[in-house]
Amino acid sequence: MTFHFDYAPGTIRYGEGCIDALADELAAVGADDALVVTGRTVGATAAVMEPVRAGLGDRLAAEFAETTPAKRFETALAGAERFADCGADALVAVGGGSSLDVARIVAALSAAADTPEAAQDTFEDTGVVAVPAAGVPPVVAVPTTLAGADLSMVAGITSRRDGLVRGGAYDEQLMPAALHYDPDLVATTPQDVLSASAMNGFDKAVETAYAATATPITDATAVGALRRLDRGLPALGAGDRDADTMDDVVVGTLLAQYGCSRADGLTLSLVHAFGHGIARGYAVQQGAAHGIIAPHALRYLFDEVDGGRALLADGLDIEASTTDGRADAIVDRVAGIRDALGLPTQLREVDDMAERDLPAVARDVHGDGLMSYCPDGLDPTVEDLEAVLRAAW
Repeated sequence: MTFHFDYAPGTIRYGEGCIDALADELAAVGADDALVVTGRTVGATAAVMEPVRAGLGDRLAAEFAETTPAKRFETALAGAERFADCGADALVAVGGGSSLDVARIVAALSAAADTPEAAQDTFEDTGVVAVPAAGVPPVVAVPTTLAGADLSMVAGITSRRDGLVRGGAYDEQLMPAALHYDPDLVATTPQDVLSASAMNGFDKAVETAYAATATPITDATAVGALRRLDRGLPALGAGDRDADTMDDVVVGTLLAQYGCSRADGLTLSLVHAFGHGIARGYAVQQGAAHGIIAPHALRYLFDEVDGGRALLADGLDIEASTTDGRADAIVDRVAGIRDALGLPTQLREVDDMAERDLPAVARDVHGDGLMSYCPDGLDPTVEDLEAVLRAAW
C-alpha cells in the first residue's frame, strides 16, 4: 500500500463556550485585529454575535454583515474595502458556507496587487480568483451550520457584472488558521437551514469512502463521521437539540470534512457534482439538492463500481451478507436519513425546475471539476447522468 496525505488544517477548538478563546487564537496566528464577515441574518442574531464579540474583545476591528447565499464577487470586493478601511489583519468568518467562502475571497483580494477592477476582470475572464504567493491574511472560521465548508482551502464565488460567472479560488493559504466549533452557536440556526446543511455535510463522509483520493486516514475519519451522523441526524430531524445530539452532528460533520480538502485534491465527486449542477441554477439549497439526488447517484455508482460499500456499511452499522445487499441497504439508509431530516425527495418539487431542463443540468454536472475525483472505473457519460436525474425527477 502507498498513499500521500498532505494536510495542514488550522487549530481546532470544540465545545460549548469555545468561542471565548477567539482572541487567544488570533494572537496565536500573529493577528491583532479582525474583521468579522457574516450574513445579514446571522449578523442580526444576538445569540451568535454577542459571544463572538465577547470572544474577540479588543481584537474586534469591525463587522461586515453583507454575505448572501449567492456569494457575489462584488460582495467580496466590498468586504476587502472594509478590511482595508478598518485596519484589520485577520478575518473571522461566522455562519455557513457563504460567509466562509466570501471571507476567503476577501483574504485573497486583500493581499493582491491588482486593483479591484482588474481583479474582477480576471475573474470574469477566467472564473479564477488569483491567490498571491504570500501575504494572505489569516481566516478564523466559526461555523453555524453543518455543511462542512470550513475545513477547506476552496472558496466558491459568483459574479453577475457581465452575465453569470461561477468560479473561485483553491489554495492552501485559504485553509482557516483556526476553527471554533461551538455547538451552542450551531443550535441557533433555524431547523430548515440546519437540516439541509446537514445533508451536505453527511454526503462528504459518504463520498470520502469511495473517492479516488481516499487514504486510510480519510477512511477512518469518514467511518467515524458516519457513525455519529447516522445516530445524530435523525434525532436532529426530529427536533432534538440536546447536548448529545449536538455533539454527534457537529463532531460528525467535523470528521466528515477532515482531510477532504487537500493540496493533492478533494474527496468529493459524484454526489457533490450533482448538487452543484442542481443548486447552481435553481431555487434549492445545495443540501436539499443532495437529499434528492444522493440515493439515485449512489444506486448508479454501485451499479458501476464497488464504491467503498464495505466502509459505508461499517460506518452506517449495516450487516449484509452480500455486496449487493450492502449496496441496497446503504441506498436505503441514505434515503432514510434524508427523510428524517424532512428534505424534499424529488426534483419535481423544485419550483423553478422543469423536466426539459434535465439534459442541460446533466451537461453541467458532467463538466463539474469534482467529477475528476470519482473512483476508478466510474466514467459517466452525459446520458448516464441524465438518467440519474430522470430517476430523481
